[in-house]
Amino acid sequence: MKQDLFESVDKYINDLLVDEDEALIATEISINESKIPPISISPNQGKFLQILAKLCNAKKILEVGTLAGYSTIWLARALPKEGRLVTLEFDPMHAKVAQMNIARAGLDAVVDIRVGKALDTLPQIEKEGIAPFDMIFIDADKTPYTEYFQWALRLSRRGTLIVADNVIREGKVLDPNSTDEMVKGVQRFNKELAKSTSVTATIIQTVGTKEHDGMAIAIVN
Repeated sequence: MKQDLFESVDKYINDLLVDEDEALIATEISINESKIPPISISPNQGKFLQILAKLCNAKKILEVGTLAGYSTIWLARALPKEGRLVTLEFDPMHAKVAQMNIARAGLDAVVDIRVGKALDTLPQIEKEGIAPFDMIFIDADKTPYTEYFQWALRLSRRGTLIVADNVIREGKVLDPNSTDEMVKGVQRFNKELAKSTSVTATIIQTVGTKEHDGMAIAIVN
């Protein structure tokens, strides 16, 4: 019953305030057609990320986990004309679909998709001197979330906004005996976030079409 309510409220918010255009809708369709896991952020979460990017006046954004490019489009649309978004995707097929979706949205000149294991790609980005980024969004495989966070700090500056999705896992993070690798990954990340003196951070619980989860939000000190 509560999930029905959460989804109804999500729809209410989306109908009022979230404008999903043809490019975003086509991206969602491409996920189903390409048999990509339907784990993108919700439309309202996309709008939330876009607002966060505007609030921090982001000109350079790093995204860890592209999937089909849905969140990428929301974030890239927050950038100024000279802005740049670098997004990392492990699966070549996902990256191919994302490239198509990003081009359809007219953002291919802004978005740079890097294909490969993120923990291999992140050192390359550091060597290229692209950093620091103004905003970093982490939404990829959960086991190395702590390492992604550590890399985010290396590629940041004072004031950089770091956001990490899926850190509550329907409340499963409360179970210290969980054997779920995704849960264990975010438990480790949450502890690392809590003890880090490099950021001021909190976690916001989220509910809606994506059920019960949470986003960690941190500002680099």
